[in-house]
Amino acid sequence: MQDNYDPAQIETAVQQRWERDKVFEVSEQPDKEKFYCLSMFPYPSGKLHMGHVRNYTLGDVVARHQRMQGKNVLQPMGWDAFGLPAENAAIQNETAPAKWTYQNIDYMRNQLKSLGFGYDWSREIATCRPDYYRWEQWFFTKLYEKGLVYKKNATVNWDPVDQTVLANEQVIDGRGWRSGAKVEQKEIPQWFIKITAYADELLQDLDQLDGWPEQVKTMQRNWIGRSEGVEIDFSVVDHEQPLTVYTTRPDTLYGVTYMAVAAQHPLAQEAAAANPELASFIDSIKNSKMAEAELATIEKKGMPTGFFATHPLTGEAIPIWVANFVLMDYGSGAVMAVPAHDQRDWEFATAYELPIKPVIEPATGEHDIKLAAITEKGTTIDSGPYTGLSSEEAFEAIAKTLAEQTIGRRQVNYRLRDWGVSRQRYWGAPIPMLKLADGSSAPVPEDQLPVRLPEDVVMSGTQSPIKADPEWRKTTYKGEPAEHETDTFDTFMESSWYYARYCSANFHEGMLDPKQANYWLPVDQYIGGIEHAILHLLYARFFHKLLRDTGLVNSDEPFKRLLTQGMVLADSYFREDATGKITWYSPLDVDIVERDTKGRIAKAVLRSDGKEVTYGGMTKMSKSKNNGIDPQLMIDKYGADTVRLFMMFAAPPEATLEWSDSGVEGAQRFLRRVWRLVADYKAVAEQEHSSDFSDLTSTQEDLRREVHRTIEKVSDDMGRRQNFNTAIAAIMEVLNKLQKAELTTAVDRSIMREALDAVVLMLAPVTPHLSEVLWQQLGHQDDITFASWPEVDTSALVASTILVVIQVNGKVRGKINVAADADQASVIAAAVADENVQRFIADKTIRKQIYVPGKLVNIVAN
Repeated sequence: MQDNYDPAQIETAVQQRWERDKVFEVSEQPDKEKFYCLSMFPYPSGKLHMGHVRNYTLGDVVARHQRMQGKNVLQPMGWDAFGLPAENAAIQNETAPAKWTYQNIDYMRNQLKSLGFGYDWSREIATCRPDYYRWEQWFFTKLYEKGLVYKKNATVNWDPVDQTVLANEQVIDGRGWRSGAKVEQKEIPQWFIKITAYADELLQDLDQLDGWPEQVKTMQRNWIGRSEGVEIDFSVVDHEQPLTVYTTRPDTLYGVTYMAVAAQHPLAQEAAAANPELASFIDSIKNSKMAEAELATIEKKGMPTGFFATHPLTGEAIPIWVANFVLMDYGSGAVMAVPAHDQRDWEFATAYELPIKPVIEPATGEHDIKLAAITEKGTTIDSGPYTGLSSEEAFEAIAKTLAEQTIGRRQVNYRLRDWGVSRQRYWGAPIPMLKLADGSSAPVPEDQLPVRLPEDVVMSGTQSPIKADPEWRKTTYKGEPAEHETDTFDTFMESSWYYARYCSANFHEGMLDPKQANYWLPVDQYIGGIEHAILHLLYARFFHKLLRDTGLVNSDEPFKRLLTQGMVLADSYFREDATGKITWYSPLDVDIVERDTKGRIAKAVLRSDGKEVTYGGMTKMSKSKNNGIDPQLMIDKYGADTVRLFMMFAAPPEATLEWSDSGVEGAQRFLRRVWRLVADYKAVAEQEHSSDFSDLTSTQEDLRREVHRTIEKVSDDMGRRQNFNTAIAAIMEVLNKLQKAELTTAVDRSIMREALDAVVLMLAPVTPHLSEVLWQQLGHQDDITFASWPEVDTSALVASTILVVIQVNGKVRGKINVAADADQASVIAAAVADENVQRFIADKTIRKQIYVPGKLVNIVAN
C-alpha cells in the first residue's frame, strides 16, 4: 500500500473499472426489492456547477447506501435539453442549438463520470432527440382525442427580447427572468392541457405523499387553491347579460360598494369604445405584468366605466370600475368589491374615495376601518334580515336565498388554471398539430410522427427558424393542404415524464413498456431544488395520472419520497443595456476593486475590458446568472471524493451551502487521515488477530462500543433521517478515537480491523473511490459497491461497567466505574468508599444517600 493518498490516480483507475464492468447497469429482478433513486436532470447549456454537484452527490449517496442494503437500485441520468438556455447560448456563440447542446452533453457527461456518480448510462436520454419527443407528441395527440387538449386565444406574459411566453413565476418584478426585459401582455392563440380536470385528485393525493416535505405539499395546495363559495349574478343596467362574480364571502354581500372588472372584460372594452381616456388607461394596464401573487402589493389603479350593476338583494345601483388588480384569467374577470372586508378592495376604495361599508363585526373587538380592512370573520351588522348571524350562518342563509331566486349558485373554485404549453421559440419539441384549410385543427397522424425539429439551422436573432421557413410548415392532411403548428412545447412537458422513460429508455415500440415501468415506478427517492416545488412537481404528478389513465402505469403518484436540497451560493455580476437586456458575467472573470467598511463588494470590473459591472449579490449558482464554478477545477486540485465529502458535510441537505475552499481542504485532510490509519493497520496486519471479544479490557470495550454506536447512528442518519452531515461527523469522531487506539495485542488488532471495515463501508456512499481501494487493501475480494452495510452488534452496545458521578451536598466530588448490573447498595457503598469523597464526608454525619440508577449518587452530609 502506497504511503500517500493520491486521489487522481485512485479515482481514474476505479472509474475505468466501473465503466468496463458496467457496474451500475441494472435490469428488472422481480424477486428482489427495487429502489429507484432519481435526481432532477440538468439543462446542458454549459458546464456543471456546484449546485449540480450537490444535487447529484446527494442522489448518489442515497443510491449507493440503498444498494448496500441489498436492493436492486436504478439511478439513471439524462438531459433536459430543450429550451431557452440552450437557444440563447447558441445565439451568443453563433452556432446551432443542436450542435451546442450535444457538445455540452458530451462535456457534462464526462464531468459527471469524473465525480464517480453511479449512473446506469445505458438508459441515458436527451429530450431533444426525436426518439424521446416522438412519444411526447404521440401522447399529446391521444390527449387531444380524449378532449383534454384545446386551443384558445389567451393573454400571456410576453418577453419582447426573448420573444416568448413566460409563466407567471418566470416574471420577476415585471421583467423576464432570463432577459430582464420589461414584460408585456399579449393575446395570442395557445394550446392548453386540461390540468383543471385533475384538480381534485391532485389536491387529495397530496395526502398520500408522506415522504414529501410539508412545505412543498402546502405550496402545491395553495397553488391548486380549492375554495368553496357562491357565484352571484349582478344585473347590469341597460344590459341583457348579468355581471357574474365568484366570492368566498357571501356573508359580506351587503358591504359591496363597487364592482371591479379586468381590462380585458367585455364591459371594459365596451366602455372604452366610447371613452378614449378609458381606452388609453386600459391599454396601459393591459401591458403591465400582473401575476396574482403581486396583486396585494401593487399600486391600485382604476377608472369608472360609466356602467352600473344592481345589488341582487337591496336593488342599490353599484358603479362598475376597471381595476388593475382584477385578472381576466382568474374567475370571471370581475369581482364584487367589499372594501370594508378585503384589503385590496379597501386600498382601491381609499385611493378613489369610494364608500367603505362595514358589515362584519370582528370577534376580536374594535377595529379602525380607516386604517385597514376587517378581514377576519365575526357577526353580521347592517345586513338586512341577515343581521346578527355569524359569518358562517350568513354564508349559508344568503347562499340559500340567492339559489332560491336563481341568481346565485354554490360553487367550488380552483386557483389552478389549465396548462398553456405553447412556446414561440425554436428549440423545443414541435407541437404535433395541423392547421387545416378551413381554419380548424387536427392532430398529426401517428404514422407521421415524430414531427422532427430541423437541427441544421442558422439562428437569426430570436426568430424561430421554423416560423421563418414556410416550406417547413407545408404538409397535407387526408390529401388536402395543411400547415404544421410552428409553436413548440413548453419544456416542462419533457421534464414531466422523463422519470418514466428511464424505466424503458431502450423500448422503441411505445412510450413506455408497462412491465418495465411498473417494476421501477414510482420513484422511491426524488431529489432536486425547492424552486421546482410547484410547476415541475405539479406537472409531473399530473402527467403521471395521465399515463395511468392511458394504461401505461398502475400507480397514482410518480415520487414516493422527495428531498429538496438547499442552494449553493456564489457571487453574481451583471450589466444591463439600453433595451433592458441583462448580461451576467462569471465571478471568475471579474475583479473586485473596492469593498466598503464592512467588507462588502462596492465596486467590481470585468477583467476583459476593465469596465464596471453591477454586483448582484451572493445568489444561487446557476447558468442563468453565469455564476457557476466549474467543479473540474476542484476535482483536479483535491479529487472527486473530497468534493463529494465537503458537499455532504458542510451543511444539512435542505440548508444553504456557501462554497468554501478552506472547507474543502479540511475534507481532504480527513481522507488522508483515513488513508493513514489503514496504512498503519496494514503494517501490523500480518500479526496475530483474535476475535474473541468475551473478555475485553474496559478500554477495548469502550472503543468497540463506540464503533457500534457509530454504525447505529450513521445507519439512521443515512437512511431514515437523511442527515448526511451528522453521519459524517460521527465517522470523524470515531476516527479520532481509532487514531489513539493501541495495536499491541491480537484483540486490539481485531477490534481495529472490525472498526476499519465499518468506517470504510460507511464512507463508501460518500467517497466511493477511496473506499473501494481501502476495501481491497483490507483484504476483501468483493466490490464494495455491492458489499453489505455494516451491522450493529447489539451486545457491543451493552456496557459491562458504567460511569457513576458522585456528589456531596450537590457538588461533584468523584466518579467511579461500577458493574452495569450492580445493585443500589453496592453502588452507594463504593461511592462512600471513594478516596476523594472521603475527604468531604469525614467527621460528618451522612443524612441521606440518593441514587439515580446508572448516573448519579448524591450524598447529603453535615
